[in-house]
Amino acid sequence: MTPTKLNIEQLVEFCKSGNQSAQLEIYNRYYKAMYNASFRIVKDSFEAEDIMQDSFLMAFTKLNNLKESKTFGVWLKRIVINNSIYHYKKNSKNKEIPLDDMLYKIEDDNNGIDSNYEFANIKAKQILNTMKSLKDNYRIALTLNLIEGYDYEEISDILNITNANCRTTISRAKESLRTKLQMVYE
Repeated sequence: MTPTKLNIEQLVEFCKSGNQSAQLEIYNRYYKAMYNASFRIVKDSFEAEDIMQDSFLMAFTKLNNLKESKTFGVWLKRIVINNSIYHYKKNSKNKEIPLDDMLYKIEDDNNGIDSNYEFANIKAKQILNTMKSLKDNYRIALTLNLIEGYDYEEISDILNITNANCRTTISRAKESLRTKLQMVYE
C-alpha cells in the first residue's frame, strides 16, 4: 500500500521503524499548517520555515515518546508552538531595530496563510491584519486561543504565566482587538 493511502496511525508506525517515505508523507500532510502556526508567532518567514523543519526532525526522533499515534498532529503542533515561542522570546530579548529599517519596512500581507487561499469574507482579513497591530503578548495569546484552539490552561503553560494572568491577557487582548476593529469600521 502506498503511503498516501495510509492513515496517520499507520504512517506513524512506519516512521517508528525508520521508513522515509512515511516520514515524507507525514511532512507533506502537515507542513503548511505547522509553518502557518509558527509564522503567526515569530512573524518571519525564514525563521518559521526553520522552526517547522526542526520541529519535524524533533518529532521524528522522539516518536517513541508519543503515547497514541492518532494524536500525532496535536503533538507535532505543540512542538511547533513551543519552539516558535522559544525562538520568539530568544530573538526579542534585546532586539534593537534601526530607524532606517522601520522607515522602509514592507509588511507581509499573507498573515502566515498560503497566498493561494482566498478568503470568502473580507472581514476575516481585516481581523487578521488588525491582530498584527496588537502588542506582541496580546497577539500571541489571541493567536494561541482563537486560531490555534488552545485553552487558558494550555496557554498559561506555553507562555509560562499564571492562569489568572492568562485570562486577563486574553480578555484585554480581545478588548484591544474590538476597539481597533471599531475604528476600522467607523
